[in-house]
Amino acid sequence: MPADESKSLDEQKSTGFVPGDALGNRFRLTLGWMTDEGRKQWKEARDDRKEAADCAKCEKNRDYLLMYSPIIRFMRQNINKLGADLHSENIRCRRCLVPQKGGFDPDYGIILCANYLRGEGNVEDTMAHEMVHAYDHLRFQVQWEDNLRHVACSEIRASTLSGECRWRREFWAKGQWKVTQGFQDCVRRRAVLSVAKRPGCKDDVQAAKVVNEVWDSCFTDTRPFDEVYR
Repeated sequence: MPADESKSLDEQKSTGFVPGDALGNRFRLTLGWMTDEGRKQWKEARDDRKEAADCAKCEKNRDYLLMYSPIIRFMRQNINKLGADLHSENIRCRRCLVPQKGGFDPDYGIILCANYLRGEGNVEDTMAHEMVHAYDHLRFQVQWEDNLRHVACSEIRASTLSGECRWRREFWAKGQWKVTQGFQDCVRRRAVLSVAKRPGCKDDVQAAKVVNEVWDSCFTDTRPFDEVYR
């Protein structure tokens, strides 16, 4: 056996992931016999196999939500009022190589990470979150690259208004929701994590500091909603 092939087999054994051995990989994953690197390789291989199906499912959910979701239709209408539109051509389902559910870029539009989204509700929350960013970009001229306070404010608003911290059902079904400390903690945690990933942020300590600085004004800013019932 050639030396390089022997080395490759040794590396596979050490991580627990063996390409092409679907049943064995699942067995080793379930029993915890894979290293972090092995689990990463397993997920990448799985995403490779499922990329077309994941994107097709994501696109089906996206198109349905654009037509029938109250919060998505509402956000789209308000973005239209600001002179822009979000639709199936600039809300794209793609495979993402880093763990995230979506993203917004002023030049590109919205990306939905098909391999990290599970189910229609997950797609809806992610679309709504990124649409809040799009609204803020148009309405408030957010400086995404060099103003962490702008970014923090938009992240707070996106987590508050999108439904990802789970007030959506009460809001749409009953017209009211109750802010709990758990809800605020969820919004704050997500905002800090997002700000910490920005290139201009040194660490999570700085991210938390910036989020705290803008919290009071941004958490209570419900635009484009008239009011959030508490």
